[in-house]
Amino acid sequence: MKEEKKKSESWEWLKALLIAFGLAAVIRIFLFTPIVVDGESMMPTLENGDRMIVNKIGYTIGKPDRFDIVVFHAEEQKDYIKRVIGLPGDKVEYRDDVLYINGEPYDEPYLDQYKAEVIDSPLTEDFTLEEKIQSATVPEGHVFVMGDNRRKSKDSRHIGAVAIDEIIGSTKVVFWPIKDFGIVK
Repeated sequence: MKEEKKKSESWEWLKALLIAFGLAAVIRIFLFTPIVVDGESMMPTLENGDRMIVNKIGYTIGKPDRFDIVVFHAEEQKDYIKRVIGLPGDKVEYRDDVLYINGEPYDEPYLDQYKAEVIDSPLTEDFTLEEKIQSATVPEGHVFVMGDNRRKSKDSRHIGAVAIDEIIGSTKVVFWPIKDFGIVK
């Protein structure tokens, strides 16, 4: 009798572990996944080595919004973390360190700290979409992305517009290091 009870208890533990691992796998594959920031392209918003949670489900039911921080597959078989600047159909340009979208100036409060630290301006060089991607507007099904560290970011100015299909998800939550734990803007 004790032998049967022991086997039954072991089987229950094994089932619980299998279910837990299965749920963890489903969550990681379809819903959320961790990512490590690699490089300085999003400084000062994100630091090299920050660990974040990527929300994979947001864009399966919706589309990226302007200024979202997104993770996408890059051409070099590496995932990049950048900020969405231009949406499909947008005309994007920079003049005198000011972002213009469809002719209207936009504030970029996430750059304020960096602009204050930069001695020699501008932080972002002047450009038009035509100069960078040979198109007057962001193509349909694509976004124009840039890193917050404008001087040291390989982004749409270099790799072109990013297909929305290549976006893994958005990220807002830093979970490591603990001192940086929280939501980024």
